[in-house]
Amino acid sequence: MISAGLFHRSTMALLVLCLAAAAPAQAIEKQKVIIDQDAAGPAGSDQQAMLVLIQSPKTEVLGITVVTGDQWLKAELAHTLRMLELIGRADIPVVPGAEYPLVRRKDETELWEQRYGSVAWLGAWTPKLYHPAHDLGDMPEGKPNTKPSDEDAAHFMVRMVHKFPHEVTIYEGGPMTNLALAISLDPEFPSLAKELVFMGASLHPQTTDPEFTDTPRREFNLWFDAEAAHSVLHAPWRKIVCTTVDISVKTNMTAELLNRIKASDSPTARYIGKYAHLRGQYDYLWDELAAAAWLDPSIITKKEMRFMDVNLDHGANYGDTLTWVDTNKPKLVPQAVEIQVDLDAEKFYKMFVELMTAPTPGTTGQH
Repeated sequence: MISAGLFHRSTMALLVLCLAAAAPAQAIEKQKVIIDQDAAGPAGSDQQAMLVLIQSPKTEVLGITVVTGDQWLKAELAHTLRMLELIGRADIPVVPGAEYPLVRRKDETELWEQRYGSVAWLGAWTPKLYHPAHDLGDMPEGKPNTKPSDEDAAHFMVRMVHKFPHEVTIYEGGPMTNLALAISLDPEFPSLAKELVFMGASLHPQTTDPEFTDTPRREFNLWFDAEAAHSVLHAPWRKIVCTTVDISVKTNMTAELLNRIKASDSPTARYIGKYAHLRGQYDYLWDELAAAAWLDPSIITKKEMRFMDVNLDHGANYGDTLTWVDTNKPKLVPQAVEIQVDLDAEKFYKMFVELMTAPTPGTTGQH
């Protein structure tokens, strides 16, 4: 015979279990991120990295701040606005940033090349792709109907970290000019951010790519605005994570990968399927890897800590990546950086395809 007390306790336990099962699952708090990008387009690594972050259900993209790098600022703004229109996310603010590096100039760089040798990739200044800064260049996807924000990138980033202190990850996929300007506006900006995640730097990549065989320490994002990168790498960030050339060259956007994306009819898959152009052996997923590894750190199977800076001597190695371990770091020590060394490539590719073929997540409020 069951006692009344035991029956009562059993009934209450069953009731609690039923109520727990019936209750809706608690919503997962999304990670706030600002995407700072030299947003060349259409498609390509810059736009696709932004899509990785936009498509993830784990993120709240507060805004996309744009900086001249792979293309000129105005063209990058137009490509980004149009991409957001095509995938149905025109609610995300697109904020114009710096049109020129802090110090480096095009004419001086041309003279520097005559003395020290030509540079494989000059971004917006690359001769075969060059057009004036105010021109948009080719827009096969069509010109956007929406407009960029009236605010500038540096003020936007400072405002966001004050609004959400220690909650905002800064994802950096291009030259660091906007970040350096934000630091100059408010020295508390880095310490108020949650972390800095960036694609950049080159140490000793194992590759036959001619861009790196003779100059293994030259990487465009740090090189293009070396003074900005120096400022950012010495700032008091709570954490810095770096996706280098060394790990990026272990990835490739293949025809097989593109076909898997084209098999979907999602807005993002249609955008990539129509505008992505494979470049063959050296078609790396530079920025996509940095974005994906932030979303799922288990993609990275090996990492190490280094102190990192940029060479500011205006000689042959101007703009090259400098790194030290703890035992040989300089007196004016830059920040310690978590450097990604190796990855689970198949896990990364699977995640990338799943995000690019998924339905577009719902819109969020304006910031």
